[in-house]
Amino acid sequence: MNLDFTPEDEAFREEVRTFLKEKLPKRLSDKVRTGQHLTKADMEEWHAILNERGWLANHWPVEWGGTGWSVMQRFIFETETAIFHAPRIVPFGLSMLAPVLIKYGTEEQCRHYLPRILDGTDWWCQGYSEPGAGSDLASLKTQAVREGDHYIVNGQKTWTTLGQHADWIFCLVRTSSEGKRQEGISFLLIDMKSPGIEVRPIKLLDGDYEVNEVFFTDVKVPVTNLVGEENQGWTYAKYLLTYERTNIAGVGASMELLDRLKDVARTTMRGGKPLAEDPFYAARLAKLEIDLENMKTTNLRVLDAAGAGHAPVAESSMLKIRGTEIRQEINDLMRRAAGRYAQPFVAEALEEGFNGEPVGPEWANPVASQYFNNRKLSIFGGSNEVQREIITKAVLGL
Repeated sequence: MNLDFTPEDEAFREEVRTFLKEKLPKRLSDKVRTGQHLTKADMEEWHAILNERGWLANHWPVEWGGTGWSVMQRFIFETETAIFHAPRIVPFGLSMLAPVLIKYGTEEQCRHYLPRILDGTDWWCQGYSEPGAGSDLASLKTQAVREGDHYIVNGQKTWTTLGQHADWIFCLVRTSSEGKRQEGISFLLIDMKSPGIEVRPIKLLDGDYEVNEVFFTDVKVPVTNLVGEENQGWTYAKYLLTYERTNIAGVGASMELLDRLKDVARTTMRGGKPLAEDPFYAARLAKLEIDLENMKTTNLRVLDAAGAGHAPVAESSMLKIRGTEIRQEINDLMRRAAGRYAQPFVAEALEEGFNGEPVGPEWANPVASQYFNNRKLSIFGGSNEVQREIITKAVLGL
C-alpha cells in the first residue's frame, strides 16, 4: 500500500484540525494533557460531539453509520486527535462489540444496538477475564444454562474496565463442557440492570476505580441476546480481540507522547546540559523513535486488512506487543526525566478542581501514575507472552 499522503489526505488533515480547534472543549483537552482523570460526563461529551459531526464510527460500514474513510484518513484522524489531546473514545461498544454484531449478529440486533451505541444510550463493558481465566481465556467458568427462552447465568468476571458506568456487558459464558474448552463458549449480551448482578470496584494504585469485579447470580438473559450460534463464541471472541489489540497499541497517542517526551528531554537539565544530550538517554530515545516509525507502518497494514474485511491475527498480535512495549518505554523515559518529581504521588492532583501547589513542573504531575497504571498494558487484551504464541502458530504453523 502507498504510505504517502495525497493532496486529498492533506486537505482532510486540515479539515480535522479545524474541527478540533473549533469543537474540542479546552477543558477536556487540558485534562487529557495534564493526566487528570476523566469523568463519565467528560467521555460522553466528546462522544456526542463526534457523533454529531458524523465522525464517531469511522471504521463502521457506511450503511450502519460509518464514514467511508480510507485507511489514511482514519490514521490521520487518530493522529490529530492525539496531538490535540482529545479524550480517547471508550472502545467497548463502538470498536469491539459493534464489529462483532455487524459480522455475526442478526439484522434485528444491529438495528437495535448500533444506533444506541452511536447516540450514547447504551454504555458497554467487556465480560471476558475471570479469576484464573485471563490470558488463558478458554478456561473461563461463568456458566449459562438454557431454560426455555432464557439463559440462567452464574459466575464472576474481573478487571471489567469502567463497568461501574455500564448499561450492558457483552459476556463470554460457558454453555457446554463437552469437547475442547473453546468449543463450549457462547457470546451473550447482558443488561447490567438485571437482578442478580453485583459490581464491586477495584481500587488502583493511582486511587482511581477504573476496573471492577462483576458477579452473576441466577441472572436471566433472553435467548435473543445470544450473538451468532450457541457454542461458537470463541470464534467471535477472537475476531473481537483483533480490534481490541489494535486499539491497545495506541499509535496516535504514542506519537503525541513521543513528541512531548522529546521536548521534555531538550529542556530538562542534567549535569549542566540537556537530558537529550546524555548518550544513554539519547540512545534509548532514538531507538524508541525508530520502533514507533516501524509500528506506524504495521498499524497502517493492519487497518488496511481490516478495511478489506479481514481479521489480521499475527499482525494485530505484533501490533499489540510493540505498541504496549513502546508506551511503557515512553512512560519509563518520562519518569526518568522527571527525576525526583516522579517520586511524590498525590492522587488528588489528578482530579478536577485540585487547588494544591504542583510538586514540580506541570508535565511531571501524572508521570508516576501513568508509569504504574500502564504496566498493565502488556497484560490485558491477552498478555504479550500469549501474543508471541499466537504469532508462532499463525506464521510458523507450530
